Amino acid sequence: MLWIKIKRVIRSGFYSFWRNGFVSLSSIFVMVITLFVIGFTILGGVVLESTLQQIKDKVDINVSMVRTAKEEDILAFKKNIEKLPEVISPVAYTSREEVLANFRKKHANDQISLQALDELGENPFGASLNIRAKDPSQYQSIVNFFGINGSDCTSFESKFPIIDKINYCNNKDTIDRLTKIITTSNEFGYIVTIFFILVSILITFNTLRLVIYMSRDEISVMRLVGASTNYIRGPFFIAGAIYGFIAGIFTLILIYPITLWFGTGNRAAFLGLNLFSYYTSNFGQIFLIIVGSGIAIGAISSYLAARKYLKV
Repeated sequence: MLWIKIKRVIRSGFYSFWRNGFVSLSSIFVMVITLFVIGFTILGGVVLESTLQQIKDKVDINVSMVRTAKEEDILAFKKNIEKLPEVISPVAYTSREEVLANFRKKHANDQISLQALDELGENPFGASLNIRAKDPSQYQSIVNFFGINGSDCTSFESKFPIIDKINYCNNKDTIDRLTKIITTSNEFGYIVTIFFILVSILITFNTLRLVIYMSRDEISVMRLVGASTNYIRGPFFIAGAIYGFIAGIFTLILIYPITLWFGTGNRAAFLGLNLFSYYTSNFGQIFLIIVGSGIAIGAISSYLAARKYLKV
């Protein structure tokens, strides 16, 4: 008996969808716009995250060692740093000879600097360690490990005698700005997504209310013959889910050529991420998010419309 009722509700939902063709198309159109915005909010967040990750990868702190530091002491110090939970392992080690070679390469066209270096007659550089944090906000914690006095960058003093200098103070403003951008962008992405979901529910809610209003005589008859509340709501619930499913499919079809366009040539390099490759490789997940959101929005909207405005 229960299965028969379920089949009737589903069949009535499909019938309601086809019978109200124009209203159904209007609802689908509204939901496509909303799902399209939600989809590109997700993709935009991925592009932003990729861009920020590239910036994060270029941000580090360079620890220069005193020239008299022994290599075994530096490597032991390097292992201690790699044990810190904030540090990305391995820490890059550059020997004195490599630092000198890098300097000569960087200043290959600066004859004055090279001539001054040759006149010294010895290597003036110490070995160095390049340290990257898992998150930009953790650089201050890493610097604190070194026992740096003067966190305001007005002085430098470390508890480790093999350290000559750290360039954290030079990069501090950049690191702080990057941390703020990442935090703000994540919060903004969540707010925008929630906003468009609420707007979609509101618009679909009002559209489906019209569908329910057009079926008021049918609902009155169903009440008179003793139909249950859930039985009356069921077809509208199914119809709303159908709107969302079809809208989700159309949205995925529309996103495909746009991501293809953004994923070709210079546009892919500009974004720092091949959006088309990301879309195709993560299609299953994106499909579930878009289509699932559409079904949920349509079903929830129809349920609320039937409950609040028809008081069934």
